[in-house]
Amino acid sequence: MEPINLLIKPASSLCNLRCKYCFYFDVAACRETKSYGIMKTELLEIIVKKTLSEADGYCSFAFQGGEPTLAGLDFYKKLIEFQKKYNYKNLNIYNSIQTNGYLLNEEWAAFFAKNNFLVGISLDGNKNTHDFHRINTENKGSFTEIMKNIEIFNNYNVEYNILTVVTDELAAAAEDVYNFFKENNFRYLQFIPSINSFDSDKAPFLSPSSYSFFLKKLFDLWYEDFMSGTYISIRDFNNYINMLKGYPPENCAMKGRCEFYYLLEADGSVYPCDFYVLDEWKIGSIAENSYSDIKKNSKIKEFEQMSHTLDKKCTGCEFLYICRGGCRRYREQKNSFGKSFIGLNYFCDSYKEFFSYSLERMKAIAGM
Repeated sequence: MEPINLLIKPASSLCNLRCKYCFYFDVAACRETKSYGIMKTELLEIIVKKTLSEADGYCSFAFQGGEPTLAGLDFYKKLIEFQKKYNYKNLNIYNSIQTNGYLLNEEWAAFFAKNNFLVGISLDGNKNTHDFHRINTENKGSFTEIMKNIEIFNNYNVEYNILTVVTDELAAAAEDVYNFFKENNFRYLQFIPSINSFDSDKAPFLSPSSYSFFLKKLFDLWYEDFMSGTYISIRDFNNYINMLKGYPPENCAMKGRCEFYYLLEADGSVYPCDFYVLDEWKIGSIAENSYSDIKKNSKIKEFEQMSHTLDKKCTGCEFLYICRGGCRRYREQKNSFGKSFIGLNYFCDSYKEFFSYSLERMKAIAGM
């Protein structure tokens, strides 16, 4: 075998927030079963035992949702217990979690710090930009509670980074958001453009023109700091510069082609990608199948090959070598009969404008 990397949804699509742009709520609405509930600890034990038995070199357990903290802290204490119990091969184990930060407290912080979890916290900038979309079940903003919990993380020295979803509203406030993150010493940032719904009748939360404005403004602010000796890690910019240096991107969206990974829902069903946890793409059950058997499923090859199709406008583009067409999910379109096909990236014009604006400066940083 080889190293095994898992992305696990221990609380399925369940969430204690009601973020207006949530892509997984949209995915779950397209399934026969919208939520698989909370993962049972018996299944967690099977997953850990099987993974540590079949992996070589190392393995990683990443948790997201829905909201993964809804599984409860005892669930993750069991995870550590099972990892210690079944790690006969002394593999390196990496644990991480992506959370909205709403349920965190000192007990969670102490646990994450003690067990070396890398935590991703979803925070859409300052109070105005965050609370515009990230609301709780009472239709109130969640910013204040999350910032309090981040302060707890700081007190416990938890390793964390910030994940931000870019919408029209946030894009317009790019400078305010960047400065807010700097002022709070948030130095590891990831910005993801909002994903359009599978329902083509729903209006997008982010327009290509807003996204191009955001990328250029963000790059200017980042570049000015970089040149003055202040380094802020922004995942996309890191990847582009490393690609210019000849390294492969670590972000699958920048590879231009889908690569299968193990996405595990709360009932143990396996899917090839977080964006496609849909009935038609179920490829097995971790409780019933070995990893080697799952990898033999013909749906994996079909899923990967669908992403290999490039729009004819891409093939002659001067930026293809750095853009590569982008993530399949942003290229998914429907024809007049409602059938899906892979076309031009929704943000194609955004990336063209951004690369025209910034590429020479990125090349200079890369030593080209």
